[in-house]
Amino acid sequence: MRRETLLTGGVVVVVLTMLIGATAVPGALSEPEDNVRESYLDLRETTIEPASVDGQTVTLSIDARLSHRGGPAENVTVETRAIDADTGLVATTTRQSVGTIEGEREVSVRSNITVERAGGYRIDTIVYEDGNRVETGQQSVQNVDALTPAYARSTVTFQRFENAGVPLDSITYRIDSVSNNQTTLNVSVYVTNAGNSPSDDLSLRLRARQADSNVIADESTVRVGQIRPGRTEIVRTQLTVPDDYNYWLDGMLLSDGVIVGTESSPANLHPTERLQENETRQQVGFQSSDFEQDRPEEREMDGPQQTAAGEGPGFTALLGLIAVLASGLLITRRQTNE
Repeated sequence: MRRETLLTGGVVVVVLTMLIGATAVPGALSEPEDNVRESYLDLRETTIEPASVDGQTVTLSIDARLSHRGGPAENVTVETRAIDADTGLVATTTRQSVGTIEGEREVSVRSNITVERAGGYRIDTIVYEDGNRVETGQQSVQNVDALTPAYARSTVTFQRFENAGVPLDSITYRIDSVSNNQTTLNVSVYVTNAGNSPSDDLSLRLRARQADSNVIADESTVRVGQIRPGRTEIVRTQLTVPDDYNYWLDGMLLSDGVIVGTESSPANLHPTERLQENETRQQVGFQSSDFEQDRPEEREMDGPQQTAAGEGPGFTALLGLIAVLASGLLITRRQTNE
């Protein structure tokens, strides 16, 4: 009996010891928590697209895709830098706070950065977790200046054609008349609305530019008006230019005073030299007087110029010589009479 009492007393002591230990060490009897696992963040991809474009700046929309697994990632921040590709200088920096990411999933973090509309940029994306850098990525954008500002966008373009695989010009011409070394061109321009709604009220400025000198021989502005969706309009006008020269016919589409499209086509009026698109084969003799616009004043100035030429040095010398000969003859005659 004494032995059983001692055994029971030993068991009680052990149990009391365990209870006292559990009380002294917090969490000793609690179940292990699942959220103590380490978190993992991967930067899967970064996409860039223009959000807005104006005359001087471009706003780029950056979409960084983060893949998460493991335990919660706390205090996540995504930093985006735009670095000038030519100078290596940081153009702008932005930070996006994401907070805590839990569960195995992919998270999209979007941010906007505004840069000058010129050259190219390297876009660096840096991911921080609780102040520590965990991921980095790089992308690049080039020729930002080629992006069209919103105010210069239009669905109307110069229409190009093909005939048996041969491209035809959007600006065509025929010779209407030739008089006094002046050629009148009847010019037709084909413009198409490629959009799904009527175009804005447009106008077309057309000019004839002499190929070798770039002198504007003549120009004309024609109102185009609105063009229905999917329709092509033929805009016609006349230009009068000096004969025997080659020209570029430059067309400019304007919407509310802004150029929204340009096109050039050659007009070959020189009898031997011909222009091809974007080149001049050979220079020809250029007379700037052929391109003076005020012809009547030129004719009025011809008279005084001819009179001044008659009173030049050569004519005065001839009169002096005649006077000397006459004086000599007169002196000889007097001596003979004496």
